[in-house]
Amino acid sequence: MCGIVGLFLKKPGLEKKLGSHLAAMLIGMSDRGPDSAGFAVYREPAGKGRIKLTLHHADPAFAWKKLSQGLAKATGKPVQTERRASHAVLRVAATIETARAWLGAHYPDIRIMGCGERIELFKEMGLPADVAKRFDLAHLAGTHAIGHTRMATESAVTTEHSHPFSTGLDLCLVHNGSLSNHNRLRVSLRRQGIAFETDNDTEVAAGYMTWRMREGATLKEAMTSALKDLDGFYTFAVGTKDGFAVLRDPFACKPAVLAETDEWVAMASEYRSIAPLPGADRARVWEPQPATVYSWGRA
Repeated sequence: MCGIVGLFLKKPGLEKKLGSHLAAMLIGMSDRGPDSAGFAVYREPAGKGRIKLTLHHADPAFAWKKLSQGLAKATGKPVQTERRASHAVLRVAATIETARAWLGAHYPDIRIMGCGERIELFKEMGLPADVAKRFDLAHLAGTHAIGHTRMATESAVTTEHSHPFSTGLDLCLVHNGSLSNHNRLRVSLRRQGIAFETDNDTEVAAGYMTWRMREGATLKEAMTSALKDLDGFYTFAVGTKDGFAVLRDPFACKPAVLAETDEWVAMASEYRSIAPLPGADRARVWEPQPATVYSWGRA
């Protein structure tokens, strides 16, 4: 049993409040996921010719400055670094392939949590309120975000096994439920060049979306294909640099609620995480239908 949330802001004037609203939504899912929490926030672009890398290292005293200096020397361009607890967001003038190769050669114990033009991804063990405070979520601005609170039932309580999972540029996924064919699918996706770092079934679902979209599918098409190729019961929330989407399996075993106003769209496993949002009492609220993709985005 886990809790998932998502928030998409329709008006730029609300972006400064994204983090504080998402923090309240995550905390509302504490009973569904007290073991760990995580979130992906989509913020300002990295800049022309640059990507954002969200990196994690377990050592609280890790020398991020030294890493940044080494990467800057390797790329010949300055690296901007912002540290948040056990994570750091780097803006790098390099491709993800170049950055990944350099990190693997020089810092093999570093884990890349997310990468892309706009995504910043943070996750850690602990209660949602503690995780939100640790990463100062309340003060993060952005256009949209998804989040997850985890009750570990099938794998270890670690930072690595926490959600969200990101397997492609600016794409990440959170999941409430369980997949039955993830081991077989993981083998097939590896043959297609998709890399995995854990044995978590949610990472396989994220890898599947990445593969489908790399092959030319839209997000909606990729999620529709998942109804055929992913066995199990699930509610997915998927984030991209332009928006987010929600999908429940054909039996809709896992709970989900959607709500929309003129200012925002929100989803959560339970309505109590939507209730604190401004104007929630005037929102159109509904339960997403089984096997139906709901998506919102910017042109």
